[in-house]
Amino acid sequence: MAAKKAEQALVTRWRGILALHARTQCELDRVLHRHGLCASDFEVLDVLAERRGRGGSCAFRVQEISERVHLSQSALSRLVARLERDGLVERGLCAEDRRGVRVSLTAKGRALYGEVLPVQRAVLTRMLAD
Repeated sequence: MAAKKAEQALVTRWRGILALHARTQCELDRVLHRHGLCASDFEVLDVLAERRGRGGSCAFRVQEISERVHLSQSALSRLVARLERDGLVERGLCAEDRRGVRVSLTAKGRALYGEVLPVQRAVLTRMLAD
């Protein structure tokens, strides 16, 4: 009986985490949409704004970005292509591995990131406050 209650408490907690994530993601999408972004777009810009890939470079390999955001490789590739079309990022060949691609913020991308960073952080603060 106690094991069943503990299991139910665990499931209830897990569902609460999922619901909080879903509400937060929806709110992020809603407020970032005003700036032409969605939450996943912002996450990629946020990673790129860290400005330090492996080896201290200012660009990240797509694989390095995928290690930091929760998107499949193909979804990330489509997202990066869209951000590039919008002039927010640029892609270039990786000097160490010609098969690799490096992604970095453009000036336009840095400006937009600076504009939306406080908006995104305010949503996180509001949604995740205990």
